[in-house]
Amino acid sequence: MPAIAVTGANGFIGRRLIERLCRDGVAVRALMRRRPIETELDGGDLTIVKGSLNDNAAITSLIDGVDAVIHLAGLIKARTRQAFFDANAEGTRHLASIAAARPRPPKLLLVSSLAAREPALSSYAASKRAGEEALSTLGDTLPWTILRPPAVYGPGDPETLSFFKGAKRGFGIMLGNDQARFSLLHVDDLIDLILTVLDPRTADQLVLEPDDGREGGHDWRGMIAAAEQAFGRKVLRLRIPKTLLSALGLANAGLRILPGYTPMLTPEKVRELSHQDWVADRRQILAATEWRPAIPVDRGFPATIDWYRLHSWL
Repeated sequence: MPAIAVTGANGFIGRRLIERLCRDGVAVRALMRRRPIETELDGGDLTIVKGSLNDNAAITSLIDGVDAVIHLAGLIKARTRQAFFDANAEGTRHLASIAAARPRPPKLLLVSSLAAREPALSSYAASKRAGEEALSTLGDTLPWTILRPPAVYGPGDPETLSFFKGAKRGFGIMLGNDQARFSLLHVDDLIDLILTVLDPRTADQLVLEPDDGREGGHDWRGMIAAAEQAFGRKVLRLRIPKTLLSALGLANAGLRILPGYTPMLTPEKVRELSHQDWVADRRQILAATEWRPAIPVDRGFPATIDWYRLHSWL
């Protein structure tokens, strides 16, 4: 039976991934700072390793004897640039260096972000790119692959919940301008890709950008139209111009002096949101793997809404 280690197991993607691995009979070791409150992760061959990415003993225990490590852990918001780099770059470097020193190094799959393609836009994007570079510098001492998913949605995702809540109430927020295009990916398609990449027949040292197969990506109007179809109602489109986003970002940046306040919308995040091309380049995936996305938004949105309703999120 294969053994796989997972970091970021308490996150949206991590929880869904572990549920799938346990169903498939895989022995899983999950690095967690704390045990999950919910019981959905219970069952299957799951071992919790308590600790963090800067804990040598925990990392060694996590990866000892496993066939692969799926590295999902990271920060999507932080109070300082250094905090992003500590988590997303240094955390990856530390994990990879310990894995590379094992007598039989496991394959390390880094789930990065499409933002890493544009490191000048934000500290988050730069830190994700630095994490990729820390892994790639290990060369042949460790088998590795990097995935750069776009916006990932699906059952259990708290980040896109506000979009669906708005659509349910009859309005859809459009950020930036009409020219912006972006890719989307259902979480279950991402998990299928992860399992494909872990197959020994798939080449190593690849940087792959997956998407849901929609040529040219999506825009806000199309995303809202898909929500209209899923809810069976008309949705009023409300555009928030970049000037207003920038003002909100500056206000949030000023409020970071408040203890414990870590805003998502900052001036750097506005630059990310205003970038016009977040469309994944799927050419290398098509050339290197047999994986193909199976869940377009006209299937993915209704299934996500059903999950939210079942769990009283929506």
